[in-house]
Amino acid sequence: MKYIYLTVLSAIILTSCGGDKNKSVEDIIASKDLELIRQKKTELDAQAQEISNQLKQLEKEIKELDPQEKVPLITTFAAKETVFNHFVELQGSVSTKQNVVIYPEYSGTLTKVYVKEGQKVSKGQTLAKIDDGGLSQQLTQLQIQTDLAKTTFERQERLWNQKIGSEIQYLQAKSAYEAQEQAVKQLKEQVGKTVVRAPFSGTIDDVITEQGTVVAPGQSMLFRIVNLRDMYIETDVPERFISSIVPGKEVEVEFPILGEKLDAKVRQAGNFINPANRTFKAEVAINNKDNKIKPNLTAKLKINDYTSEKAILIKQSIISENAEGDQYIYIIADKNDTMAKAKRVFVKTGKTQGDNIEILSGLKNGDEIIDEGARTVKDGQDVKILKIEA
Repeated sequence: MKYIYLTVLSAIILTSCGGDKNKSVEDIIASKDLELIRQKKTELDAQAQEISNQLKQLEKEIKELDPQEKVPLITTFAAKETVFNHFVELQGSVSTKQNVVIYPEYSGTLTKVYVKEGQKVSKGQTLAKIDDGGLSQQLTQLQIQTDLAKTTFERQERLWNQKIGSEIQYLQAKSAYEAQEQAVKQLKEQVGKTVVRAPFSGTIDDVITEQGTVVAPGQSMLFRIVNLRDMYIETDVPERFISSIVPGKEVEVEFPILGEKLDAKVRQAGNFINPANRTFKAEVAINNKDNKIKPNLTAKLKINDYTSEKAILIKQSIISENAEGDQYIYIIADKNDTMAKAKRVFVKTGKTQGDNIEILSGLKNGDEIIDEGARTVKDGQDVKILKIEA
C-alpha cells in the first residue's frame, strides 16, 4: 500500500518537471507573472483530481481483495426484560366542586355584609343580611296568635278528653292551631331567606355586591366562595382509551406555571362519549395542602394506560420493514469473540414511549441485538462487533 502511494507521488513530481515546469512553485510565485501562476495552478488542479480518482480506485480494489475490509462493523446490546409503564399525555384544567357564586333568595336592600375578601368562613356562617321589609314584625304577631291558638286547643282537648263539649269544637281548635303553626313555619322560612349563609366551609374569594345595594333572587351576585381542599383536574380523554383509563390508574401531573409535579390517581372516568369530539371526561384528584393550586390552572397529565412487568424495549430506529409490511431486526448468532453472523428475526411491536418501542414477540431475554449498523447488514452476513453496550 505504501509503495503504491510513493509511486503516485513520484509520478506527480516527475510530471511537474521540464521547461518552465522545472521551476518550483516558489520560483513561479516570485516571478510575479500572473499568466504563469494561473497555468501552474491549473496544472496542479488537474494532477490533484487525477490523484484523487486513482486513490478511489485503489481503495475499491483493496476492499474487494481484503476479506477484513468487507466485514461490517457493528455494535450490539442485550435484550433485557423490564417493567414498562406506558402513559397517555393529555392536558386538563383544575376545578373544584366547591367554587360557587352565592345569589340572594330574597329581594331587598343588602343591609349588612359581615365578611371581606380572603376571609375563611365555616359552613352555615352568616355572610350578609337583607332587609326583610317588616317580615320579622309579622312573624312576632303571628307567633302570638299561634300561642293563643295553642292554648285554646290544649284547653279544648282537655275538655274533650273529659267528654265535655262537642267534637266539632275540638276539631276546630285543633285545625286553627295547626294552621297557625304552618303559617309561622312558612313565614320563618321567608325570614330565613333574608340571611345569607355559607353553603360550605371555604374562603371568600370575592365580595361582588356592596352593602346598601338592592338585590334580587337569581340576578344579583353577592359573593364567590371557594374551597381549595377538594380539588381535581378534569380532562377529555379520546374514546380509544375508555377501557384502559379507569379509576385508580396512576397519573403524573405537571403544572408548568408553578414549575411543580405531583403523583395522583384517576378518581372518576366517564361512561358517556361526547359525539362532537369522541372523548369522555376523566377526573384526577389532587392534594392541595399548601393552596398553591387554583381553579382553572392548566395542567399536563401523563396517565398510565398500560403496564407490562416483563417487557423488552428497543430503539425504534433499528427496526426495518419489508415490502409486505413485516417488521424485523437483526440479532447476532454463531458468535466467536468479536466475530459473528447477523440473523434477521421478525418481531411484533406494541406501544411506544419516547424513542423506544415494546417488542411483543420475536425476541427473548438475553438476545444480542445489532444496534449501530443494523440497517446496513444482511441476513447471514459476517459482522465484527466493536462494542457490547450494557
